Amino acid sequence: MVPRQHGSIQGPQVHRVYRRNSKDPRGQGHAKRAERKRSHLQGVCKEADHTGRITIEFFGGIMLGIKSYGVYFPYYRLKRGDIGQFWASYQLPGEKAVANFDEDTLTMAVEASRSCLKEENAKDVAALFVASTTLPYAEKQNAALAAAVLDLPDNAFTLDVGGTLRSGTNAVALAMNCVKALGPSKVLVCASDMRLGMPNGSRELEFGDGAAAMLIGEGDVLASIDASYSMYNELYDVYRPANQRFVRSWEDRFVREAGYTRVVPMAVKQALASFGLTPADFAKAVFSAPNPTYLAAAAKLAGFDPKTQCSDPLWASLGYLGSAHSLALLAATLDQSSPGDRLLWVNYGDGCDVMALTVTKAIEDYKQKQTVMRMMNSKGYTTYQRYLRWRELVHPEPPMRPKTEPASAPALHRDRLSGLALYGSKCKKCGTVQYPIQRICMECRAKDDYDLYPFADKHGRITTFSHDNLAVSLDPPTTLAAVDFDGGGRMMLDLTDRDPSAVSINMPVEMTFRKFRFTEGVQVYWWKSRPVR
Repeated sequence: MVPRQHGSIQGPQVHRVYRRNSKDPRGQGHAKRAERKRSHLQGVCKEADHTGRITIEFFGGIMLGIKSYGVYFPYYRLKRGDIGQFWASYQLPGEKAVANFDEDTLTMAVEASRSCLKEENAKDVAALFVASTTLPYAEKQNAALAAAVLDLPDNAFTLDVGGTLRSGTNAVALAMNCVKALGPSKVLVCASDMRLGMPNGSRELEFGDGAAAMLIGEGDVLASIDASYSMYNELYDVYRPANQRFVRSWEDRFVREAGYTRVVPMAVKQALASFGLTPADFAKAVFSAPNPTYLAAAAKLAGFDPKTQCSDPLWASLGYLGSAHSLALLAATLDQSSPGDRLLWVNYGDGCDVMALTVTKAIEDYKQKQTVMRMMNSKGYTTYQRYLRWRELVHPEPPMRPKTEPASAPALHRDRLSGLALYGSKCKKCGTVQYPIQRICMECRAKDDYDLYPFADKHGRITTFSHDNLAVSLDPPTTLAAVDFDGGGRMMLDLTDRDPSAVSINMPVEMTFRKFRFTEGVQVYWWKSRPVR
C-alpha cells in the first residue's frame, strides 16, 4: 500500500483510477505501465494523494465479497424515556440495546460470529479480525481468545482492530486484501462495541450495545464488494482516552459540521467519481451515523434521498452500536435486498470508508434463514436502576462474603477445550455423552476411548432449577439449572437473560458464552444457558 502523506483534507482533488481500455492524457506509455502494474497486483489498483486519500478498486474475474453474515443484539432494551424520567430531564423516543451484566465486547463478538458461522465450517476460516473500541484486554489478543472459543484452526491468523469507529469497515478492507493474498480462503470479520456515555448525557441516550460479523471470501458470495474508497480526517470530535471509561466529545455543532456532515458527503462524492457511478445507480445507501439527524443531513448533501434510498438507521430500536453499527446496518439491508441491487456502504470515524456492493442471487435463500429482525424482536426490558448496577456506575454496599479465589492460569489453559470451545466426550464403546471431557467412561469404564463432543450449538431442556438469593451477583437471584441436552449429556449451568418468575421445568434453553468472574486482572469466561431466542 502506498504510504499516506500528511496534508489538509481540503486540498486539491487528485484521483487517478486506471481502467482497462481507458485513455490516459499523459500518454500511451503511462497507460501501458499502469496496465502492467494492474496485472502484477492481480487486479487491485491503489493510489494515494497528498491529502491522505486512498482509492482501492477491485478488478478481474474473481468475485470477492460477503459469504455469510450474522448479528447479535443483547436481549435487554432500555427505554430512553426511562433514563430521562430518572434524571427529571428531557425524554427522547425509542429504546437502546443494553448488554447484560455478564456480557462484554468479546462475548457479543463470539455470539455474532457463531451466528455468522452457523452453516459454515469453522475449520475453513483462515483468519479472524475482531474490531472494537472497547475490547476487554489492552495487552492480550482478544481475537486469539475468540478464535479458541469458536474452535478455529490453530494456524488461523488473528488480529485486533481498534482505535476508531471505522474499525469494522477497516477490518473488512483488510479481509478483502487478505483473501486476495491467500487465494481461496475465508476471513471472519467481527465488530462489537459496548461504549459508555456520561450519565444524564446525550451519549448515554445515543449509545447501544451489539455486534455483527461477516465472512469474507470469493466465489459464491451473497454480495460482491466491487470497489472501495477511504480517507482519513484528523479531528477531535468524539474520543476517549485510554485510561477513561466514558466517551467524550466537543460541542455538538462543531462535531456535526466539522465532522460527519462535512467529511461524509465529501468522501461519498469523491468515491462515486472514482467508481464512475452516481447516487441514482444505487438501490440503497447504508450510512452509519450516530443519530438520524446526522444521517439525513449527510445523505442530502451527498445527493441521496434519505426517505427512499437510505436504509433504516436502527437508532430508534437499538441505538448507535459504535464500530459494529455499520456491519449491523449492512446485514439488515441485505435481509431486505433483492438480487442485482447495488448498495453503497458508508462508515465514519476519523475519516470515511465507502464501498460499492452488488447483491447476488444467493441472497434469496440466505435471508430466509437468518434475519436481523428476528434478533431485534427477541427482547425484554430492563430498568435504568439495574443498568447503573450492571455497569457499576453505582456501588451498593457489598455483601459480607469471602473473597473470591484468584483464577488459575494453568487450570484455565488445561481446561480450554471444555471451558472455551465447550467440548465434552462421547464414549466410542457405549455412546455415553459426558461433560467435561472424561478419560474413563462413567458408564462402561472404557479408558481413553472417546471422541470429542461439541455442546456449544446443542439445545436442551431444564430438568430442575433453583434461585439463589444469597450468591453475590449484579443481577440477583442467581438461577442455576440442570440441563439435559438433545442427543445426550447433562450440565449444571447458570441461567441468564431470564425472568425468574418465568423459569419452568422443561423450558428449552441454548448455550451462550458469558463472563463468569473477574479476579486479579483476569476475566474468566465460561458458558451459561439462556431461554431459546
